[in-house]
Amino acid sequence: MSQTVDRALSILPLLAEGPADLGQVADRLGVHKSTALRLLRTLHEHGLVYRQEDQRYRLGARLFALAQQAVENLDIREIAHPHLVRLNEQCGHTVHLAVHEENEVLYIDKVESRYPVRMYSRIGKPVAITVAAVAKLLLSDLPEAERRALAEKLDYPLYTARSTPNAPAFLRELATVREQGWATDLGGHEESINCVGAPIRGADGRAVAAMSVSAPNVVVTADELLTLLPLVRRTADAISREYSGKTPVTDPA
Repeated sequence: MSQTVDRALSILPLLAEGPADLGQVADRLGVHKSTALRLLRTLHEHGLVYRQEDQRYRLGARLFALAQQAVENLDIREIAHPHLVRLNEQCGHTVHLAVHEENEVLYIDKVESRYPVRMYSRIGKPVAITVAAVAKLLLSDLPEAERRALAEKLDYPLYTARSTPNAPAFLRELATVREQGWATDLGGHEESINCVGAPIRGADGRAVAAMSVSAPNVVVTADELLTLLPLVRRTADAISREYSGKTPVTDPA
């Protein structure tokens, strides 16, 4: 039975490359045409493949509907939270998770620092969109036309001397973040607070969320915080793999 399931599932990535006829499917699976036909008929009955008028098979609409439903039901906060807690345990600093919704970047999770100096950020609160590391990560992932349109609409409050002053500077910063794959806020919102972050990506490679580690200067310097970047990026990558379904499934002990 497991071999039959494996063969049936192997048909789906083949058809993702484009329509294929019965002979092509049989050759790819290394089975007789009668075996391939039985598998295709079963997948067709479930709407996972569709037979065209030219007798070639392609992926069925039901497969796309299931994929969309699965994506809509994914809870990035639930998936990310254990990873954020482990990161917090490793470094001791405040860890945030944020998403981009309706032209705002919002914190949707936070794990508090173990140090007595706490940050005033809270879940559900919009971030300072022109300076926050998580905002730069999420906005840098937008198509260029959207980035430019958004940058022109934003206000650029000068929270500190390091704040982003205008749209051209913001677009340059987003371009840098997009290229390097990580972002910082080194005193741009509050003089005494530094932050380093990385994106969390879905199966299509787009950023679905961003996470960051933040700490005040009295606890750790900006340079010391930046040494945590590899750990932050590994954590973001681990969340991305789990969110995308790329984490290997292991049998329970």
